[in-house]
Amino acid sequence: MKPIFIIIISFVTYCLPLHSQVPDSTKYQSLEPFAFQKKYMEEDNFMLIDVREFFEFRESRIKGAINIPSTGGYNAAADTISKDKALFLYCYSGGRSKKAALFFYDKGFRKLYSLKGGITLWKKEKLPVVRKRLRHRAS
Repeated sequence: MKPIFIIIISFVTYCLPLHSQVPDSTKYQSLEPFAFQKKYMEEDNFMLIDVREFFEFRESRIKGAINIPSTGGYNAAADTISKDKALFLYCYSGGRSKKAALFFYDKGFRKLYSLKGGITLWKKEKLPVVRKRLRHRAS
């Protein structure tokens, strides 16, 4: 009887906490460029966010995107953006946008989409970008 009790306690202690953790794949959707574009075009209430640094953003970006660099600004954005909005996040190759999606998930956002392959794959698929160079505004 004692060994069964130990097994049950071990199971409860080690397995149940793992069950309560949400895997990254359910926190956000990672979408290929065409699916990403289709999804945000179908949304009524969304923000398209480029998480690259400003010097990257100013060279080329997806039309309608705002720049919230991965090096700062997420907290302020999370405090001001409605949690009802769908957030479409992208970066250069997909890594930073995945991290941003996890950050925003932890802040209570639930409609999160990351561009698989980033703007690099977006351009490779010949989807449109804005190339008009922007100037950095002084604060």
